[in-house]
Amino acid sequence: MVYFSPAMDTPCKPGTFEILSTDARSRARRGVLHTAHGPVETPVFMPVGTQATVKALEPRDLVENGASIILANTYHLNLRPGMDVISNAGGLHSFMNWSGPILTDSGGFQVFSLAKMRKLTPDGCWFNSHIDGRRIFLGPHESMEIQRILASDIAMVFDECLPWPCERVRAEKSVAITVNWAKMSLEAPHAPGQLVFGIVQGGVYDDLRRRCAEALVAMDFPGYAIGGVSVGEPEKAMYQAVEASVPFLPEDKPRYVMGLGVMTQMAECVARGVDMFDCVIPTRVARHGTALTRRGNVAIKAAKWEKDLSPVEEGCSCYCCRNFTRSYVRHLLHAGEILGVRLLTIHNVHRLCEFMREMRDAISSGDFDAWRRQLHEDQAPQPI
Repeated sequence: MVYFSPAMDTPCKPGTFEILSTDARSRARRGVLHTAHGPVETPVFMPVGTQATVKALEPRDLVENGASIILANTYHLNLRPGMDVISNAGGLHSFMNWSGPILTDSGGFQVFSLAKMRKLTPDGCWFNSHIDGRRIFLGPHESMEIQRILASDIAMVFDECLPWPCERVRAEKSVAITVNWAKMSLEAPHAPGQLVFGIVQGGVYDDLRRRCAEALVAMDFPGYAIGGVSVGEPEKAMYQAVEASVPFLPEDKPRYVMGLGVMTQMAECVARGVDMFDCVIPTRVARHGTALTRRGNVAIKAAKWEKDLSPVEEGCSCYCCRNFTRSYVRHLLHAGEILGVRLLTIHNVHRLCEFMREMRDAISSGDFDAWRRQLHEDQAPQPI
């Protein structure tokens, strides 16, 4: 399948990454990644639909709120409902009725964060299912076969995600494993038009990240993720991992930081050359009654909003803010009504997608530096 570039009247095959504009004072760039299910403008935030659904939302909600690509997860979908069910439906797109691009996480992070009684081998990992405790093996061959059946637009290599902190000896072994598994993942069969991204690991050790990045670049992946961040490390260590990786990744390929959804942190990573992000934050905090806004998080369940007839966020154009008040949404949340969570989720996903659109526009207009400074000012904790 071939799509035409919005920037140039020429056909673009899946995997083509066009850089449309760059920032003069940083590594920030605006681009378009072409996939088998259409183009994705970058920088981009990907809502997380771990189990073939972005919690509380319908596909039309995602489209209406600006989501162009979503994430689903190999580990969870393989356990439930299983590949026989999704294969019978014709793949993940038709199973969940989503016509846009999908990126699938390989399952490596879940194996190392959720599973107990793990046993690492050169070919993968034995672990116990977090659902029923049964013994399962997952490695690069198994992960890529699952992602082939899912037929996602972007498949991630199976890697070993390290915890923070991590000793150097352990990090060195992990880099060797990750590079070997990346090669196995790249050589495995893929779905037609499916792109495979490598993942840079190496913990907090700059030379190990460079070693991993250079080994992956030699394999010529269509895109690269910077893994092992947003795992509990200090913010400074997160930026260090990005700075240690980006210079050794190709300029003409997209770069992806996994598991990051804080606005200021995403803007800082974009300034360091990152193009793609995903995170459960917008859906998770909505379930706890929190709204993401341009001026910081707002706890809608707080008593002070009981009679407040203003929208969740002034000036927001989402369905929630156009039609309902903080008072009403607060009431729904306290009453345990599902609609309260749904409305806040709509708002939060809209906010992050709109945030990325604003960032793309700032890069194109040459205003990214001022926009970024204003963001930090807006997101700073407000005096009580």
